[in-house]
Amino acid sequence: MSRTTARYHEPAPQENDAVALRRVIAGRRSVRKFTDRPLPQEVLDDCIDLALLAPNSSNLQPWAFYQVQSAAKKRALIDICLGQNAAASAAELIVVVARTDTWREHARLNLEHFPIQPIPKLVQQYYRMVVPLAYTQGPLSSAGHLRRRVSRLSSRFRPVPQGPCSREEMRLWACKSTALAAENLMLALRAHGFDSCPMEGFDERRLARLLDLDAHALPIMVIAAGERAPDGVYYPQLRFARERFVFKV
Repeated sequence: MSRTTARYHEPAPQENDAVALRRVIAGRRSVRKFTDRPLPQEVLDDCIDLALLAPNSSNLQPWAFYQVQSAAKKRALIDICLGQNAAASAAELIVVVARTDTWREHARLNLEHFPIQPIPKLVQQYYRMVVPLAYTQGPLSSAGHLRRRVSRLSSRFRPVPQGPCSREEMRLWACKSTALAAENLMLALRAHGFDSCPMEGFDERRLARLLDLDAHALPIMVIAAGERAPDGVYYPQLRFARERFVFKV
């Protein structure tokens, strides 16, 4: 008789509304001009809570959200965003930051707060052994460079991960998950009847000084949020033919 290990099972939700989801996604636009209507704090809090539910690498959640609500800092941030109208007219400005230095603490928190007790052995091994092995870069990325050599050699015989093996690759790793959270935030705003504009045009060095960010923090976008003005969308939406992007192999 074969032995089987009991596994956790979570049924898929039965109440789904693809029509409502399509309406939210299709209705999201990059809004360049907002009305004077405030964005209620409880709405913004709920949208950020939904952003924090985004999928992310190994549940290490390498993100941070800065709600810039100080009048002085908001004026400075508008200037840092090159005076874009979306920033100047927004009810709220949220800076979305990817972090490369929180993974070790978050690995520990995963074990401290793991929802199943006793914690499965595989989970303990993953966060205590695999995660440090995968993400530790060492002085001058020495550990990462060694890991790259080993992975390239191993990949001749079987598929193996090829990174992150440098501080730059760690920045890319953190940005992938953080971008997913930013999308959650923008869709949540639309679902609440508000809109957003993700801005990449800003002075990163000045922004880091404004928020007192260290070298491990990478601002990936500033999200302007508020109620869409009647003339807030400048042009009709344009998307290229799906054949340009979708391939069946």
